[in-house]
Amino acid sequence: MNQNSAPVFEALEEFRNARVVPFDVPGHKHGRGNPELTAFLGKQCVEVDVNSMKPLDNLCHPISVIKEAEELAADAFGAANAFFMVGGTTSAVQSMVLSVTKAGDEIILPRNVHRSVINALVLNGAIPVYVNPDVEPNLGISLGMRREDVERAVREHPNARAILVNNPTYYGICSDLKAIVELAHQNGMYCLADEAHGTHFYFGEDMPISAMAAGADMAAVSMHKSGGSLTQSSLLLLGEGIDPGYVRQIINLTQTTSGSYLLMSSLDISRRNLALRGQQVFAHVADLARYAREEINFVGGFYAFGDELINGNSVYAFDTTKLSVHTLDVGLAGIEVYDLLRDEYDIQIEFGDIGNILAYISMGDRMPELERLISALAEIRRRFERDKVGLLSQEYIEPQVVMSPQQAFYAEKESLPLEETRGRVSSEFVMCYPPGIPVLAPGEVITDKVIEYITYAKEKGCSMTGPQDETISRLNVLVH
Repeated sequence: MNQNSAPVFEALEEFRNARVVPFDVPGHKHGRGNPELTAFLGKQCVEVDVNSMKPLDNLCHPISVIKEAEELAADAFGAANAFFMVGGTTSAVQSMVLSVTKAGDEIILPRNVHRSVINALVLNGAIPVYVNPDVEPNLGISLGMRREDVERAVREHPNARAILVNNPTYYGICSDLKAIVELAHQNGMYCLADEAHGTHFYFGEDMPISAMAAGADMAAVSMHKSGGSLTQSSLLLLGEGIDPGYVRQIINLTQTTSGSYLLMSSLDISRRNLALRGQQVFAHVADLARYAREEINFVGGFYAFGDELINGNSVYAFDTTKLSVHTLDVGLAGIEVYDLLRDEYDIQIEFGDIGNILAYISMGDRMPELERLISALAEIRRRFERDKVGLLSQEYIEPQVVMSPQQAFYAEKESLPLEETRGRVSSEFVMCYPPGIPVLAPGEVITDKVIEYITYAKEKGCSMTGPQDETISRLNVLVH
């Protein structure tokens, strides 16, 4: 296929030049009705913020330019089919799960999944079979799924419909995806990949294997993260043997009928850019991350970890573009370093959690900005280093699951002060966002460790989300 083409983008350019008189939505009418918005976003942008029409196709049932753009995306990513997603990778992940499971079906997955996976289980009533990931003892972070743990889960749950894998985790950790795909298929199961942070695997050299190359059945790919498209734009990729018509029906259950052409054109343009220049782009990104990692480790105190963690199993591969930094040895929680970088040095990184930070290195980064980050970390160590006594070190808490997420979410519940919820079953989520991995999910027992983690994270200033109570001073629990 001709990867130089960008059908949606080209159709929008033709539309702009046609000077069409709009008597349809959106109501701003090419920006004329909202001058402040036009001044903020630019005339060129709002002019193509338009509704579906014949020349521009329809995202719910594409037959022309969107269909062509999706076919080009499938070709670029080595997939049988691809879908443009305008509800973020959250929507893509949920569509994956909803496509292969229904109420009562089991799905094998690591517990350190994004909340979107468990949200899908709340929606359709499928039953999670959690594989607890290994934990790196020094870093306190969850790793990938060990092959033997997945094999055990398959033996114990032979009727499970699918296995879901993070490829990679937020920290850049990859499981042995190809082996897990083979195991799934040998046992009549689908293999799904959450590749929110793995777009570059499809184009970069010396990267961990991509889901499609590994033979996975479906993959949710967050183009807006490392692929360069606009925020909230994503792709859902299908392997051979998955019915694209049925998946489209599933997508249309939850995705908007008013697909944003700004998002779709950004997917189209970004796919073209990656197909033509992705290898070169991500080689540069990997070099930047490698340099930063070396310099931060030279500074001392902080530990920017990388492929030295690879052990052939729970860390089968490592994404070298990820700049993940352990902070506890300088006596600071990750979230404290995150806040210092933003408040003292005007540097915004991706996230800080209990013991680590993640600086997201991508195609738009340059060496001067990277040097500024390295210098800021060196200065933070000099100014703020303290004894690490009393710091919480463990990110992952092994859950006690007693009920499906859907049952717990919709069950009769009561609100209790956090300290009084010990031993009760939660009916809601609690998580730090980002990364959006639940500390607590519906159907899980609230333990001392959970309460300690939530209290500590709040004290340190983590952005906590999920519960009905905005202050997270109370939790909804099942009525006895």
